[in-house]
Amino acid sequence: MIKWLAALAAALSVAACTKSTNSTSTAPSPTKTTDTFSGTVAVKGADPHSFTVATSGQVDVTLTTTTPAATLGVSVGTTTSAGCAAVAGGSVVTPAGSVAQLSGILSPATYCVVVFDIGNLAQAVSYTVTVAHP
Repeated sequence: MIKWLAALAAALSVAACTKSTNSTSTAPSPTKTTDTFSGTVAVKGADPHSFTVATSGQVDVTLTTTTPAATLGVSVGTTTSAGCAAVAGGSVVTPAGSVAQLSGILSPATYCVVVFDIGNLAQAVSYTVTVAHP
């Protein structure tokens, strides 16, 4: 037992004298793709678009322009026979802006983004929405 402790003590003292380099490596961030969709939302209408997430990661959706200025609904979801079913927390009512109005983590799959009238349009509205995703 004493020999084992002596050997352990010797090994620890050698390790303590050895130069150690601590390096931390971080996984590279997945490259993001930005899809830009433009269209028109009719009164009481909706306009869906599909996009594919290649690897798990953050997805940012930005309603960048509306003409004329309007507040619209924007949802991210999965395509179903009934349309684009929003994922949990994946819907917002917003005017156009330069900062993402929806952000969240999505797994690899095909998703949809839909821009829609929330019941306040008196005329059709043209829009542009961007989806940045891995």
